Amino acid sequence: MYDLMIIGQISLDHNIDYDGREEYIAGGAVTFSGYAAAAIGHSVAVVPKGNTEKLDPFKVFADSKVEKIFAIDAPTCTEMQNTYFTADRERRLCLNTGMIPPYTPDDLPDAEARIYHLGGLVYGDIGSDVIKACAARGDTAVDVQALLRRRFDDGSLELLDWPEKYTSFPYIRYLKTDAAEAEVLTGTDDREKAAYMLCEMGAKEVLITHNTEAIVCDGNKIYRSPLLPRGLAGRTGRGDTTFAGYLSERLTHDIPEALEFAAALVSLKMETPGPFKGTRQDVCDFINQYYR
Repeated sequence: MYDLMIIGQISLDHNIDYDGREEYIAGGAVTFSGYAAAAIGHSVAVVPKGNTEKLDPFKVFADSKVEKIFAIDAPTCTEMQNTYFTADRERRLCLNTGMIPPYTPDDLPDAEARIYHLGGLVYGDIGSDVIKACAARGDTAVDVQALLRRRFDDGSLELLDWPEKYTSFPYIRYLKTDAAEAEVLTGTDDREKAAYMLCEMGAKEVLITHNTEAIVCDGNKIYRSPLLPRGLAGRTGRGDTTFAGYLSERLTHDIPEALEFAAALVSLKMETPGPFKGTRQDVCDFINQYYR
């Protein structure tokens, strides 16, 4: 029984920074979420799907504390080209230059988890069938990125509403969006109002991330915690780290405590490029210094 089973592909990311610097790194929700949740002391399994010769998941997670890698070999990998236009990495152009075959319920390993965290990257990666299959096993957590981000023939991506939200959201215990995704799903740029609306659609707890704060709605109340990074070199993976921190802490803490820990975790992570490789004590020290 794992605390968290994270189902999603590793992506091969070609990042072009605002100053012209380029790098190729392993990205994707499963990478940032897996590293973070395991680093703060939770038992984590990951289920990456892709061409294992081109992108070896065992090498990607070699420096992590992830307990189990259920690798699924596929003929292709997800590949992304990210061009950043500002130093804070808030403005970017993202092109999807390669995709994996969709996940199916048969891809779920013969293992149990307290939370099944679905972290695909592009529309088509993970559908309602996988959401419902996970919900039949336990609590399901979904990042809406893979439900809204549509790929066009030229590799460009656009956020478009998901018609199945009304029938599928009731299967979701934890739903994560960023501010832009929440607006696409609800039609409002008011994050608090959007959070309530998403709960009304069926999700039990809604986490909305923003560059200044993270908020959670349980259908009755809004909880919030600020992000307090001392640098932005590690901006990529912000939402994934927040969600993984919140989910894993939510197993043993109430919403305010889990949210504060997640906000501190991602604030610390944002100071350094790549996934979080610190310790739980690092996060606790950060909370005591900046959140108390």
